[in-house]
Amino acid sequence: MARRSNRQIEHLLRRAGFGARPDELDFYGDLSIPDAVDTLVNFDQINTDIDSLIGQPGYVGYTTNGTFSPRTVIADARQRWLFRMVHSDRPLQEKMTLFWHNHFATGYTKLAGALGSAEGARYLAAKASEDPGGVRGQIEMLRDNALGNFRDILTNIARDTAMLFWLDGVTNTKTKPQENFGREIMELFTMGVGHYTEPDVYAAARVFSGWNVQRTGAGDALHYEFIYNAGQHETTAKTFSFPIYADGNPTIPARAAAGGMQDSLDLINALAGNPNTARYLATKLYRFFVSEFGAPDPSFVNAIASVYLQSGYDMKVVMREVLLSPQFWDPNNYFARYSWPVEFVVRALKDVGWTGFSVATALTPLSNMGQTLYEPPDVSGWRLGKAWFSTSAMLSRMNFAAQLATNQKFNIAARAKAAAAGQSPDTLLTFFQRELVTAPFDPGVVAELSTYLRSTGAWTGSDAQLQAKGSGLVHLLSGSSEYQFV
Repeated sequence: MARRSNRQIEHLLRRAGFGARPDELDFYGDLSIPDAVDTLVNFDQINTDIDSLIGQPGYVGYTTNGTFSPRTVIADARQRWLFRMVHSDRPLQEKMTLFWHNHFATGYTKLAGALGSAEGARYLAAKASEDPGGVRGQIEMLRDNALGNFRDILTNIARDTAMLFWLDGVTNTKTKPQENFGREIMELFTMGVGHYTEPDVYAAARVFSGWNVQRTGAGDALHYEFIYNAGQHETTAKTFSFPIYADGNPTIPARAAAGGMQDSLDLINALAGNPNTARYLATKLYRFFVSEFGAPDPSFVNAIASVYLQSGYDMKVVMREVLLSPQFWDPNNYFARYSWPVEFVVRALKDVGWTGFSVATALTPLSNMGQTLYEPPDVSGWRLGKAWFSTSAMLSRMNFAAQLATNQKFNIAARAKAAAAGQSPDTLLTFFQRELVTAPFDPGVVAELSTYLRSTGAWTGSDAQLQAKGSGLVHLLSGSSEYQFV
């Protein structure tokens, strides 16, 4: 199927999704930009049961040992998420889930070490509807709350079983407050570096003392879940260097242990509403959705921070403003982000095709590119921007491009033939440059691509020639430096 070219919609779907399938371009291409943005942010109005399509003809495949079980096998969980990124009709939901996964970075290996491989996968990837104990994994929680209220997301992440093991909340007691989560909720999740003090860290640890886990259920339903353990809550007053309450009071009062859970809710509310949190999130959203080139635009940060606070931390409202902002639509910000490995892989699948391809084939290349889903390297998440592009990582991208193009050579040739693009090397080059949109090529690069197409004698446009040259050209385009920008 030929793709309908629409540069604005392509830009929108690269940023608010993972590129565009032909059917997505057709659908969104019929909408105005405001209507397209409204459709993206109101994804809850789109009925979807995307997981039911896994394994069905016409969709990208998967490979597993035994029964496909993303609830208990982390490799299967990774494949399920890649499948969703390719085929979901709610692209912004998956894109925001990835954003939050990096923001609240939680790694599988530590969980598997503490709980075993199956349980580690469970607390990250299980759907409540498929789990005997009703466990909802962290990524499923973030997916359900992708454009929810940020205060609710913070509350959910503080109670999340995977996070409680990842940042050692399971050991946070009144006699030995554990500081990891208290530090990260201020430094990485909300206000950012420079807006809290070391005494704040200790106060936050005491606030969350008693936020532990309990083992409940029986048989296959046996699982860990959050519990507020009143007997392990430190009950004295906690004073911070920033306001906790609307009147400016920085002190959470002493409370009886039975009511001590309110301490944490008061702190979460204060952090969600702190102006530094608003600017911190606005800055991250700028770098993820607008541009990584240069410093974030102060007018964007101020405007989005204001919308965040005025909306009561409603991320749907915030993201609508982000995607309609003048900065987002500034042509200078097209292709002004370095694609994450998973963005590159999913976009390539959408652009090139997936017939007969298994997402399992992408797992090792993704790791070699520097990104393994459910496995950010540490609490800070992945190193972004130019840090993705070591020599070996770029080679892995080029190798994946070659692997996919070779796998799809018959599909590639058929698309070119259906569009009558095989009449000459120039028509073929023009066609695939439209199919695989990149940052602008230098004229010299275009000339080299044309030379490649003409390098093996007379052009006939035969099926064999389209298969060989078409797949080779797609490899060169998708493996190019210019294709690595979104």
